[in-house]
Amino acid sequence: MKVLYMGNNWLGLKVLEWLTGTDDEVVGLVLHPKDSATCAEQMREEVDLPTSQIFDGAKLRDKETEEAIRVLEPDVGVSVLLGYILQPSFLDIFPEGAVNLHPAYLPYNRGAYPNVWSIVNGTPAGVTLHEIDEGVDTGDIWARRRVEVRPSDTGRSLYRRLEQAGLDLFRTVWPKRTNGELTPVEQSEDEGTKNYTSDVEEIDEIDLDATYTGRELINILRARTFPPYDGAYFEEDGQKVYLRLELTE
Repeated sequence: MKVLYMGNNWLGLKVLEWLTGTDDEVVGLVLHPKDSATCAEQMREEVDLPTSQIFDGAKLRDKETEEAIRVLEPDVGVSVLLGYILQPSFLDIFPEGAVNLHPAYLPYNRGAYPNVWSIVNGTPAGVTLHEIDEGVDTGDIWARRRVEVRPSDTGRSLYRRLEQAGLDLFRTVWPKRTNGELTPVEQSEDEGTKNYTSDVEEIDEIDLDATYTGRELINILRARTFPPYDGAYFEEDGQKVYLRLELTE
């Protein structure tokens, strides 16, 4: 099967490494632009494609990019942590559809920062391989797997386990999907959650004069502990002071 692979980050690299060891042929590669790309060079080296078959994810809505991908005649699209919403005309390229590996237990935590919201809101954590449709993480589910949220988890430690669980899930499920051994299941419309990047920005500022329960405050601080990135903070005399939580068992 001819695959257009769209990926970013460590998980995107590891899924690509595994996929290139199968009978599938990666005919095109979509990466984030330099300012937001992670592991891009390793992915380029893994597939060893000419530059004409490597595309900027920020330009997927351009007609020229869409036509260049269409010429490759990919059967299926695979997206792993790609930060772009795919348009219907783009999805029409793939006769076998397109799938996304999302680090959340759908329908919970659609959208951004699922690891954060599983800690802050207590929603189920996990990973899901789902069909891509016109919505954001709303397509039919091929398979999903729960991941435990531990009391000692930070946003980073939970995310790392979600990455490994995602890799394990893809390795298990992809051959079954390709061989027609699975039937996708429609997502429930009566449950689930969705979050945006702006939602994290709203919880990041700790109001020194507000009242939090101990659980609420600790959960925000540990969920937003993901060094080296900034997380939660308070502001005093015009100065921002960032907070990280160190948890031991």
